[in-house]
Amino acid sequence: MPKVLIADSLSPRAVDIFKTRGIEVDVKTGLKPDEIKAIIGDYDGLAVRSATKVTADIIAAASKLKVIGRAGIGVDTVDVPAATQAGIVVMNTPFGNSITTAEHAIALMFALARQLPQADRSTHAGKWEKSKFMGVEVTGKTLGIIGCGNIGSIVAERAVGLRMKVAAFDPFLSADRAKALGVDKVELDELFARADFITLHTPLTNETRDVLNAAAFAKMKKGVRIINCARGGLIVEADLKVALESGQVAAVALDVFAVEPAKENALFGMENVVVTPHLGASTNEAQENVALQIAEQISDFLLDGAVTNAVNVPSVSADEAPRLTPYMRLAEQLGSLAGQLLTSGIKGVTVEFHGEASTINTRPVTAAALTGLLKHALEEVNMVSAPVVAKERNIQIAEVKRDTAVDYHTLLSLTVETDTGAQTFQGTLVGNTLPRIVKLDNVSLEAELGQHMLFIRNLDKPGFIGALGGLLGDASVNIATFHLGRTAPGAEAVLLTEVDQPIPATVLEKVRKLPQVVEARALEF
Repeated sequence: MPKVLIADSLSPRAVDIFKTRGIEVDVKTGLKPDEIKAIIGDYDGLAVRSATKVTADIIAAASKLKVIGRAGIGVDTVDVPAATQAGIVVMNTPFGNSITTAEHAIALMFALARQLPQADRSTHAGKWEKSKFMGVEVTGKTLGIIGCGNIGSIVAERAVGLRMKVAAFDPFLSADRAKALGVDKVELDELFARADFITLHTPLTNETRDVLNAAAFAKMKKGVRIINCARGGLIVEADLKVALESGQVAAVALDVFAVEPAKENALFGMENVVVTPHLGASTNEAQENVALQIAEQISDFLLDGAVTNAVNVPSVSADEAPRLTPYMRLAEQLGSLAGQLLTSGIKGVTVEFHGEASTINTRPVTAAALTGLLKHALEEVNMVSAPVVAKERNIQIAEVKRDTAVDYHTLLSLTVETDTGAQTFQGTLVGNTLPRIVKLDNVSLEAELGQHMLFIRNLDKPGFIGALGGLLGDASVNIATFHLGRTAPGAEAVLLTEVDQPIPATVLEKVRKLPQVVEARALEF
């Protein structure tokens, strides 16, 4: 009989699900890391929320553990690479608390508009300062939403219902999806210029980290009000404090902080700051939903081998896995490459399977491509949720099988249609196992993708490679691999090079200033 440890507080109904399904379950909450390490070897499954940190040390001691279930969206408390290396499936519940988080953002918006916390404290103190707390209406105001994915879309719908105007910035938001939501799809600077309220609903990535900084605040309307229920690292808190003190930002409501738990913070105690202790997902309904979902998912996996909402393995059967895994790795690389290079809203995705690839089970491979394509904008996306997220965003998905082998015995082709046109990315397998990129739009090359890559579009002129190599060498950036392609001599060229460490922003800016460079980006895989 499988045995599961529930290490954080979950609904009692989750325990009932395990027992009804014939799984032995122990509830032991509040354990210290060493205490978990001492007992984890007895369990096949582990269910957690956010309190328990599943570290590499704990995973190393988990000799029987097959699955870790996180009741919630984020899995930042789980060492996913260590779990993957140990062969442990990591699952989450990506949609269980979306409504709750969206409602919390709306609640905080009203708290700012009407100064509710400040008025509450004043009235409790017997001051009756009615004239002091002159609020503003939200009706007719413009709400700027940064990140219009699952949660951001719900906020947009609620705001439209409140008769607000909504402007959304999201590179992955298609024009059709924006129209369906009743929002204006805008660039970030336009959002800053128009918004009376700004709410953040984007994951924390290299592109979004510190998105609200001193330069951003300077572009906003004077007296803007800001809400963050997403991630603390999206805002430079020191810059926010200055903007609040100057009146450029009238007020802010924060549910998340750069350092959590936030026992102290430079913003605490400011009159125009409303704070809550990461309550976005904290409602009875949300906690019930995610607890029941994770109990069912863990049970399904331990009893039947079904993988649902996994973040580190594809949802495929044991028989298919050996053949499909290289194709899914290639598809995710193609999607990730496209997702980091495209900047327009996505309208459609076509995955073509040529030659031997046309004979495989294509659905998980397409899901892998969608996961790679969307994961840089939507951290909750995984193999199971990616098709659902694409459907919600009105992204049209098509699969095409062609049994002709073209230039390669097996070939995947990913075409992404955006608001500004379509681009195609192609890849093959070397020895049926090793992914290789063989085409970027109209440029042929053969490239192996590593963890840290530098992508450049440049004019094919003498001296460019030497200048680039010298620049990277001066910055102590070591080149691991170097891949080149061009449309014709002296025309447009593409370079993909792997480096041994992330490229600093200052170095990337110098690369962009080289005379022959048309475009340069740092990519992560």
